[in-house]
Amino acid sequence: MPIVALYNTRGEQVGEVVLADSVFGVEVNEAVMHQAVLTFLANRRLGTAATKTRAEVRGGGRKPWRQKGTGRARHGSIRSPIWKGGGVVFGPQPRSYRMSLPRKVRKLALKSALTSKTCSGSLILLDQLIMESPKTKEMAGIFKNLKTGRKVLLVLDGPQENIIKSARNIPGVKTLNAGQLNVYDILNSENLVMTRDAAARLEEVYA
Repeated sequence: MPIVALYNTRGEQVGEVVLADSVFGVEVNEAVMHQAVLTFLANRRLGTAATKTRAEVRGGGRKPWRQKGTGRARHGSIRSPIWKGGGVVFGPQPRSYRMSLPRKVRKLALKSALTSKTCSGSLILLDQLIMESPKTKEMAGIFKNLKTGRKVLLVLDGPQENIIKSARNIPGVKTLNAGQLNVYDILNSENLVMTRDAAARLEEVYA
């Protein structure tokens, strides 16, 4: 079973926590994590890119010149795709890029990502994190005490407005609840900072 050091907000180790093998100690499946990341990025796409065809471009109702006798090539519309300002052939049209993964695959991908961070020593557990009011300077000091990297994912056990407001102005820091956790944000961070209650919530849901 993975054993992780438990820290307080001053960066002092106050104990150790034994994490569940079924969540933080599974066999890492890189292929499943790759699928989860692709799905996450695809679902984030708006799919609003669009071009106009020759039927949608303004103008071009009149034949630019007569068919014969001018010495020039025959044309029926100035909005033909071969004209400047004409329509676009085979251009992008609004579409959905949505993808989905089976529930078991999603769970395995998340467990693999959590295990990867645990094995690499990038998971930092906090005994508790409480803020009476939003204070960005105080939150930045906590990350400094914990010696985190430039990109940090902070995971809480529930919505805590003061902590979210304190962390949102710090460059490279993202805050999520345990229920919002996803593979992309885990792998995209240098350090995964998690409260002990958040870790317990993940074990309760995914064990």
